[in-house]
Amino acid sequence: MIKRFLILLTLALIFSCSNKKVKKEESPYVWKTHSVRATAYNSLAYQTSLQPTIAAWGDSLKPGDKYIAVSNDLLKLGLDRNTEVKLEGFSGTFLVKDKMHSKWRNRIDIYMGVDVDKAIEYGVKKINIQYKTLKDSLKTP
Repeated sequence: MIKRFLILLTLALIFSCSNKKVKKEESPYVWKTHSVRATAYNSLAYQTSLQPTIAAWGDSLKPGDKYIAVSNDLLKLGLDRNTEVKLEGFSGTFLVKDKMHSKWRNRIDIYMGVDVDKAIEYGVKKINIQYKTLKDSLKTP
């Protein structure tokens, strides 16, 4: 009798839990899309006037890291330090870790370690990027 009661109680709990609507916690972030001109760069002394493995905010760069540098105008859109970014033509996400010279506009630079040939081969491309930003952000592309 007790065994039957426990079985029925278990089934009732399972049924009641499966019928409850599980409210998904909504993310405070959205992915925005923006078109940019993309180039590539390396962490080599002749390509910078400062320490080649230290980015603008003091982060260390190591070959294999998925980082980008952004032009200053993109900072105003929300592409600031540690923003997650998806790049057209690449898998995974990149992090904004560096800033470009103030002369550049609407541009990103993709970090390619010390592989100069790979950076040269990439060249200059117009691509779409997606970046993660807070929903309530007033910044728009």
